[in-house]
Amino acid sequence: MVNLILCGGSGTRLWPLSRTLMPKQFVKLFDNKSLFQLTVERNSKICDEQFIVSNSEQYFLAFDQLEELTTHHSPLTTHYLLEPIGRNTAPAIALACMVLEPETIVLVTPSDHLIKNQKAYKAAVKHAEKLAQMGNLVTFGIKPSYAETGYGYIEADGENVKSFKEKPDLPTAQRYIEQGNYYWNSGMFCFKAGVFLEELKKYSPILHEACSNAYKNAMKDSMIRIKHEDMFSIPEDSIDYAVMEKSKKVKVVPSDIGWSDVGSFDALSDELSNDENNNFIFSQKHVSMIDVQDLIVIDTEDALLISRKGSSQKVKEIVSKLKTQNSSLTTIHNTVHRPWGTYSVLEDKLGYKIKKIMVKPGKRLSLQKHFHRNEHWVVVSGTATVRVEDKTFIVRENESTYIKAGEIHRLENQGKTPIILIEAQVGSYTGEDDIVRIEDDFNRES
Repeated sequence: MVNLILCGGSGTRLWPLSRTLMPKQFVKLFDNKSLFQLTVERNSKICDEQFIVSNSEQYFLAFDQLEELTTHHSPLTTHYLLEPIGRNTAPAIALACMVLEPETIVLVTPSDHLIKNQKAYKAAVKHAEKLAQMGNLVTFGIKPSYAETGYGYIEADGENVKSFKEKPDLPTAQRYIEQGNYYWNSGMFCFKAGVFLEELKKYSPILHEACSNAYKNAMKDSMIRIKHEDMFSIPEDSIDYAVMEKSKKVKVVPSDIGWSDVGSFDALSDELSNDENNNFIFSQKHVSMIDVQDLIVIDTEDALLISRKGSSQKVKEIVSKLKTQNSSLTTIHNTVHRPWGTYSVLEDKLGYKIKKIMVKPGKRLSLQKHFHRNEHWVVVSGTATVRVEDKTFIVRENESTYIKAGEIHRLENQGKTPIILIEAQVGSYTGEDDIVRIEDDFNRES
């Protein structure tokens, strides 16, 4: 059985912790582990391989966090499929299934859900696997503990699915709970790869054809990379709309597995500790609160969120407003992760920007140039191999170098310890899009 891990999505309801380039599944919230890492650990015990579907700007986060886990666990064989843009779950699952043999059993799981009852989860998956072997498309229905209006519901008669329901209003959700045969839609599935593709072709033929075309044209080397124009041509649709709500082969496994999608700070506060006044505080610094209760306080380097408990679903409204202002606060943190390491913006003013850059051993930045800025590099620790135009030289600790605007250059770490350097950019424009990549180890286009 292959665990297909869906790593798309930006988790905007957990802003400012979660952002486009560091979505919630990769934020380390639980004993210094991320939801993605917990997903891998959970399913590595019951699956033989794992297949990670990710945005091309985020896959290295999964790669790095997998490396952290493999120092303690035997790694599963891992495949990657990279999407240049997201088109929802149906295309992501379809493209991955096209890579696999038709008889392969696929366990589809989001990467950002929390499951606390491992024994019950394993039993539910094993039962779903048996149903999938019989040619069914299996979904997991979570036994609801209260009338939740933020989830879709599955109406069932035993293991037979009668209907899928949209997110209900409160009276409707209460009625579902009273009837006893409705389950929260978990977004987890189990089926044979070939059966899913057959049903997709039957009920969503245009989407199937577009995915087939995209897969044929994809770059296939150490990972599968879908071309931007092909991905853009695929209709955007969820697996529920494209297949599950139409197929006659759908079964449900009722599951009481301690599940949460951790979809809001209210949900997160239920899983983590609160103070004596029921305030939930997440901060790198000490926070003291006087005569207040039932508050959510989320403090990051560049943003502070304060909300009453029960109102944290409105965070997405703040994110929408910031997006209309073209604010980078929804996209990146002060510290940004890259395939080669990280950079932290220390100061960003008109005419200059100062960064702290960390390059991991054996990694190098792209061969690149900038049109609007000059760069001054001061090595704080480690030994940097620097190329500027046709010259390559070494810059050691407490030494510096200078790159003029327009010069082709590259920074590389050939050593065994990280390089830490301070970069001072000076010029008329210091935006991250002032970069022309000439050669890149990670096949990034911009």
